[in-house]
Amino acid sequence: MGIIAVRVNINAMKVKKMYLIGDVSRKVKLSQKRIREYEKEGFILPIRDPKTNNRYYTDFDIKQIEQIKNLIHKHGLTISCLKILIKSAPCWNIFNCKKTEDCAVFKNPHTPCYVTMKNAPDSSCKTCPVYLNRSQKPIKILVKQK
Repeated sequence: MGIIAVRVNINAMKVKKMYLIGDVSRKVKLSQKRIREYEKEGFILPIRDPKTNNRYYTDFDIKQIEQIKNLIHKHGLTISCLKILIKSAPCWNIFNCKKTEDCAVFKNPHTPCYVTMKNAPDSSCKTCPVYLNRSQKPIKILVKQK
C-alpha cells in the first residue's frame, strides 16, 4: 500500500499519512463501492482534495472502516442497526477507543460529543461516526415498564 499524501500540521507538528481509496480497499478487503457506502451512511468522512475530489484516508479512517466491517460481518449488525447503535452508545464503546484518558468527551459522558467538541476540538473526534451523525436524535433502546 502506497502513501499518496502526507498532511503536516505545523502548529502541532503532527504528520498524517493518507491513502487513496484503492489502497484502503485492498488493505481492508472491501470494495471501493462498499467504502463509499460507509461514507454515504455517515460512518466515515475522508478528506477530499479540492482540485480532484479524490478521497484521502488516514490511518484513523482505516481503523474505523475495519471496525465497521467487523461489526457488520462478524457480529451480524445491519447498516440500520449500526446507525441506531451509533446514535445511542458512546463512541469509546463502539470503536474501542484507547485515547480515553485525554478525551474531553469521555470525561463528560452525559453531554453529547458534538456539544463537548465545540469547546475542546479534537481532530479524531471530528471524523468519528458518532460525531458525524450528531444531527440525528438518539433512540431509547430499552424502556422502563410503567
